[in-house]
Amino acid sequence: MTIGNLIRLLVLAVLIALLMRPDLFAGFFALFAKPGQPVIYNQGNLLAITISHLLIVAIAVLGSTMVAVGLGILVTRPAGAEFLPLSRAIANIGQTFPPVAVLALAVPVLGFGTGPTLVALFLYGLLPVFENTLTGFTNLPPRVMEAARGAGMTGRQRLLQVELPLALPVILAGIRISTVIALATATIGSTVAARTLGEVIIAGLLTGNTAFVLQGGLIVGALAVLIYDALSGLERLLMARQGRGVAR
Repeated sequence: MTIGNLIRLLVLAVLIALLMRPDLFAGFFALFAKPGQPVIYNQGNLLAITISHLLIVAIAVLGSTMVAVGLGILVTRPAGAEFLPLSRAIANIGQTFPPVAVLALAVPVLGFGTGPTLVALFLYGLLPVFENTLTGFTNLPPRVMEAARGAGMTGRQRLLQVELPLALPVILAGIRISTVIALATATIGSTVAARTLGEVIIAGLLTGNTAFVLQGGLIVGALAVLIYDALSGLERLLMARQGRGVAR
């Protein structure tokens, strides 16, 4: 086992321990709390909050992926090429409007809670997946495509059996970027009453309790690193199966 894998396992073990038994880390977090302040976040269960945070991110990224990949496939077909500028404009909406602005616009329509956060994360996650989908489908090996046509495959068969499997590692790279962005950005959802790890950080900021801020930040950071590494590993596996190297 490599040193990198050992570090990943250690980070995972510490994260699980922090979520299941945060009291074990009371001595460490006491170094960052003022006298009389609670050391461990006491306004909710860290594990439950983390699961809620991950569910919100998963739903938003799944939605972004479905729409972005669908648009990417559409505009790389001859019949849909003319929609490329419109599709790119749609994908850029999330990057044009900051998530905080999206939350402010969504709250009057959807009310407080998870809804506005999902909208903000969905829009913010479109561009990385869309652009990587375009890259994946526009850089397919010409010889492979010619062979698929020569074998008499229909357009649907080429898409599902040839193009999509070949483009998948590049698409997955976009999903990885979108997921990591969403993990960090989801914390602002707590400003509109969504249950995310942002509530731990915000509670610390409001009370001047650095221990709370550190707890929320460490959990988000550990999740981002572990999920990033897991998706990177999946990309490498897919590329290895195709006999290609992973570009870095």
